[in-house]
Amino acid sequence: MNITLLQTALQWENHEANRQNFTRIINSIGEETDLVVLPEMFATGFTMKPELVAEGMEGETVQWMKALASQKGFAITGSLVIKEEENYYNRLCFVYPDGSIKTYDKRHLFTLAGEDKAYTPGSEKLIVEYKGWKICPLVCYDLRFPAFSRNLEDYDLLLYVANWPSPRVQAWDALLKARSIENMCYTAGVNRVGQDENGHNYPGHSQVLDCLGNELAMASGGEEVITLSLDKEAMMQTRKRFGFLNDRDTFTMVK
Repeated sequence: MNITLLQTALQWENHEANRQNFTRIINSIGEETDLVVLPEMFATGFTMKPELVAEGMEGETVQWMKALASQKGFAITGSLVIKEEENYYNRLCFVYPDGSIKTYDKRHLFTLAGEDKAYTPGSEKLIVEYKGWKICPLVCYDLRFPAFSRNLEDYDLLLYVANWPSPRVQAWDALLKARSIENMCYTAGVNRVGQDENGHNYPGHSQVLDCLGNELAMASGGEEVITLSLDKEAMMQTRKRFGFLNDRDTFTMVK
C-alpha cells in the first residue's frame, strides 16, 4: 500500500483557505497513492473555540474529503472540529474512495491547552480495514498513552495526526518509535509546521517507521509531501520471525 503524508502550515480558523491549500498540494502529488493523511484539525488549526468553527458531518469540509477521495481514487483521513447535538468533537474522519466514512473521536484531550474544557472525549478505538490492511488511526495526545493504542487487534498500520509543538518534538520522535516497536507495526505520524495564532511553533517531523522502529522517512521543518510504499508481507515475516506479539499481555480497557 502506498501512503502519502501531507505536512504543511495551517491558516488559523480558516476552512476555505486550508481546503484550497490541501487541494493544491494533493493535485501536485506525482506518485500513485492509496491513502492521504492530513494533520490534526487540518481545516482550522488547534483552536479551543469550537463554537466558532465547528461543522457537521454534512458540512463543506467532510464533503470536500468525499469529493477528493472519489475523484482521486484514494482514501483520505485527518481530524476536524465536528458538532453533534450540543457537543464538540476533535473527530478523525477516514473517508473511503466510495464516499463511506469511519470516524474516531479523540479520546485523550490535551488538558494543558484546555481541550478537555472545549471538547467531548471519545471512548471507542477504531480499526479501519482498507485494501487488505488493518489501520488504527489516533490523534496527537493519544500518542502518550500506550495502553489505548496497544495492538490487541493485530492491526498493521498505526496512524497519528497531530499539532505537536516544537518544545516537545523529542517526545514526538521517541514515542512514535516506541509505538512502532512495541506494537510491531508500521507507524506514521503527520504533524503540521508553522506558527499558530497563539504563538506556538510546530516543527513538522512527519515520519514513517517500520515494525522494528527503523526510520523509513522523515520530513524536515517545512512544507513537505512524503509518499512511501509499505510492504505488509515483509512486516508479517518479521512478526513471525520474532514472535514478540505472541507474548503480549491481554487486558480490557475500562471506560
